[in-house]
Amino acid sequence: MSKENLLNLEEVVSFSSYAHTMVKSEDGSYTAFSEQFQEHYHSTRDGALHESLYKHVIPAFDHHKDKEELTILDICFGLGFNTLATLYYLRENKIKKRLRIFSPEFDAELIASLHDFTYPDTFHSLIPIIQTLSREHVYEDEFVYIELYIGDARAYLQGCNELFDIVYQDAFSPSVNPLLWTREYFKEIASLLKEDAILTTYSIALKTRLALYENGFYIYINQGDGHRDATFATLQPVGAYKAVNMPHKIACNQDVESLSDALCAHL
Repeated sequence: MSKENLLNLEEVVSFSSYAHTMVKSEDGSYTAFSEQFQEHYHSTRDGALHESLYKHVIPAFDHHKDKEELTILDICFGLGFNTLATLYYLRENKIKKRLRIFSPEFDAELIASLHDFTYPDTFHSLIPIIQTLSREHVYEDEFVYIELYIGDARAYLQGCNELFDIVYQDAFSPSVNPLLWTREYFKEIASLLKEDAILTTYSIALKTRLALYENGFYIYINQGDGHRDATFATLQPVGAYKAVNMPHKIACNQDVESLSDALCAHL
């Protein structure tokens, strides 16, 4: 465990276990450190809540201002921040949209333990939702339907019949969870997207952007005050954002290749 994690052990509460340690991030919200993957679920520097809002939710909903109903793929559910931040953002801004959110998550014990996690005060009214999801894996009300799939995300995609407006690509990093960042993976994702869909991710790695680009995505930089750069990608060009010049990047980095399923099999 890193020095930072050790320094934060004093802030551990009942959620922590041999598998996860709860850690306070710089915006005051808690995230968790995964012993299995040896990574935090969020950037402790950007902050768990801040990262979900500014790297995923806000760019996605800016892109889809005019749609009355949205279908979202949240890869992977984890602590549920992206889904909860989505609901919080809509309520806070009095945005009335119908949402259908689908999220694979392989760690059933994590989901079952979420009732013990310390969420930020901004999520207070949403705690009953996370408690229901923790027990039943499904939540539904007049405006929202959320369904968790407990199992492998790639298996979920292969059997999925939904078409998505938004993908929160928020798996553990390519260095520790490469099969959720390969060009074959993004091909599966692309096949499940509507033409005007958007994919958001914290990753700015050229290998990630290249895997998206090879599957027909246009690549854009998500920049803003208070968070480090991130990426979003679309299947149609959008003019209001700073595009990544992928042909130039490829020409300048000819030794860089996107991850592949075959390569991951040998890692």
